[in-house]
Amino acid sequence: MAEPVSIDELAEAMYQLVVETSGTRKLRPMDVTRTMIERFGADRCSRETCKQALRQLTESERCVYTFYDGSYIELPEKARQSGQG
Repeated sequence: MAEPVSIDELAEAMYQLVVETSGTRKLRPMDVTRTMIERFGADRCSRETCKQALRQLTESERCVYTFYDGSYIELPEKARQSGQG
């Protein structure tokens, strides 16, 4: 069995995904989770690990949850305005 991906590595990959899609597509938490499981493989990445990585991103304020007809993971307003990730 392959070594599990660390929460920090997973959080960084999630952050890069959000940055890449910012302004073109809003991602739901499940979209991010599915993409990470596809990228790293189900044997290295679980839904629970993804939840922990999403929690780390939101608690560190690198990403925020937004709510409009569902919940989405996005960059904070200040990061979008400055054009930085």
